[in-house]
Amino acid sequence: MSLGSRLRERREKLGKTQLDTARDLGISNVQLSRYESGDRKPDPGMLSRFAEYYNTTADYLLGRTDDPVPDRADPASASSQAEFEAFINDPEHGVFFKEYLAAPEARKEEMRRFWEFIREKEQGRKPGDRQGES
Repeated sequence: MSLGSRLRERREKLGKTQLDTARDLGISNVQLSRYESGDRKPDPGMLSRFAEYYNTTADYLLGRTDDPVPDRADPASASSQAEFEAFINDPEHGVFFKEYLAAPEARKEEMRRFWEFIREKEQGRKPGDRQGES
């Protein structure tokens, strides 16, 4: 299923018209129509807005997963989330993630995935090693 098809499917699932959705997102009806038809691809910021508005993830919209609403109650992700929140509350790290606590849930999920990616890449790195080397 294409990005445009997924956008249309999520909009219809909410029972929204293109006009209502475009108005809610602050874009033109023509622009939304072009996204849904595949004539235009949203930039990352717009993709994030779509994910938040449609209560899904960018991964779903991009076709990386077929699960529109991943299970947020997964115990493994709950412990990972707690570890992530401890990390961002550290004053040395918090500046980068200062927007996390006030962010919408879809954006929080993206930030957690980004942090997990960084953590995985840095695993085993010793002080003095160059970034990306272990």
